[in-house]
Amino acid sequence: QVQPVESGGGSAQAGGSLRLSCVASGRTFSNLGMGWFRQAPGKEREFVAAINWNGATTYYSESLKGRFTISRDNAQNTLYLQMNSLKPEDTAVYYCAARPWGFSVTMTEYDYWGQGTQVTVSS
Repeated sequence: QVQPVESGGGSAQAGGSLRLSCVASGRTFSNLGMGWFRQAPGKEREFVAAINWNGATTYYSESLKGRFTISRDNAQNTLYLQMNSLKPEDTAVYYCAARPWGFSVTMTEYDYWGQGTQVTVSS
């Protein structure tokens, strides 16, 4: 079992930045592909970004590329999402997800999910 736990959410002004963290315990972190997803009020959960086991390969939602950066520190069992130039439409609950080995952009291919962290961006 893997237990991801997100942190770092909160409130920000439009144009500001936040960094989310996700600590995943219970399995060798470096064996996991990791992803970030988000769900805005009244909308379906959507893909944000994903990273492979060693951080060499990343993939982003086209609409977020250039503003968000996914990274990981395997020594600290931690996944990050740096969010810059935030917009009110980035307001959502952000979820960290894990799967064995390779990463994916598909929600259903992730086996383990955190509880989510709220991000609220005001104009």
